[in-house]
Amino acid sequence: MKFIYVKRQSSTKELYRTRTSLKNLKVTSITKYFLGIPIKKVHTYRQIYYGRKNNAIEKMLFI
Repeated sequence: MKFIYVKRQSSTKELYRTRTSLKNLKVTSITKYFLGIPIKKVHTYRQIYYGRKNNAIEKMLFI
């Protein structure tokens, strides 16, 4: 059995923002363990798309 090891876990979480509304995100966290007990969360990152939201007013054609 290893004394110190690093483990990566992925999960999905819901995030609400006023501009983009509700989104499901893939959140990955990297945690350092010592004898099976979590010691420190090394890094957490989210997979988020920050694209431009389509607006119906911009798509209207003025003749």
